Amino acid sequence: MKSVKLASSALIAVAAFSISLCVASSAFAADELSLGTPSSELAPASDAAANRPPATFFTITDVLAKLDRQRGRGPNAIRTASLTPPNTATDALPASKPLPPVGAEPFGLFTFRAPENGLWRKWRGLEADLTKERIVLEQCRENATGCPPNAAQFLRLINAVKSKSGRERLNEANRAVNQAVRYVSDFAQHGEADRWTAPLATFATGKGDCEDYAIAKYIALSEAGFAREDLRLVLGRDRAIRQDHAVLAARLDGHWLILDSRRSDLIDDGELDNFTPMFAINDHGVQLFAAPYAKRLPLGDELDAAPAAANTDDADWTGTEAFSGSGAQLPGLPLLL
Repeated sequence: MKSVKLASSALIAVAAFSISLCVASSAFAADELSLGTPSSELAPASDAAANRPPATFFTITDVLAKLDRQRGRGPNAIRTASLTPPNTATDALPASKPLPPVGAEPFGLFTFRAPENGLWRKWRGLEADLTKERIVLEQCRENATGCPPNAAQFLRLINAVKSKSGRERLNEANRAVNQAVRYVSDFAQHGEADRWTAPLATFATGKGDCEDYAIAKYIALSEAGFAREDLRLVLGRDRAIRQDHAVLAARLDGHWLILDSRRSDLIDDGELDNFTPMFAINDHGVQLFAAPYAKRLPLGDELDAAPAAANTDDADWTGTEAFSGSGAQLPGLPLLL
């Protein structure tokens, strides 16, 4: 009898709890769905679910406004879901700025760091030689009597360049180096395909090829006070004679001028016909030229691409050392003539 009474009490308690849950759920549903108006057209059909309340529709803006009122922002508080408050962090990317139609590098191009390859190794080896020659030049400035003849000759050239200013400084460097060095290929002089020579070594023999001219001009102008930031050793392809070629580009008053071993006068970078630039080198290392994406200019019968010579049939380097990194294959070590 006692157990029957306990079971009855438990049954009554469970029933009361269930009724309270039903009342609370109905109240919550009524409160949450009171933002909209029932739609008679979309009401469920009279079937087994006919006892369910009709569907209610509301907007996100209504929900945000209700939450604002509940948080004490006032009865007329309204927020628009599509607007981001100014003090709210967002992961949305900022609007991209359009690329300029012309780059700031020589030939109106852009540059980016070239992958590690043979050009980087040759440039670092050359930098080591240039550091040693800089010490020799400093010693010659302190003690002219013990200065080697080739270093003394190069110092006189540096002083002649330093005595000029503006465009005449560039003219002096171009003409002086072109007159002091006689063109000889690396095969003929060194018995190898390609060797980059520091200026004192070039002046010791009086011979060199195109990159040796460009390197000597680069150092002569640097030692004469011309900012290296405004100098680029440019390696490219002469499409007219189908040969690799190197020149020095110098920026003067925001404009790039080309110092070429084949010309006694300076030439505007936009007037160097049939030349496809591929690499630019200075204190920042080896940079690969890329055409502006905002504006592609035709090169004769060819279209400029990024990299600058990617679509040029005659622009492949004649070197055999291919870039072994991942992704697209880049030209290997050039044979500069």
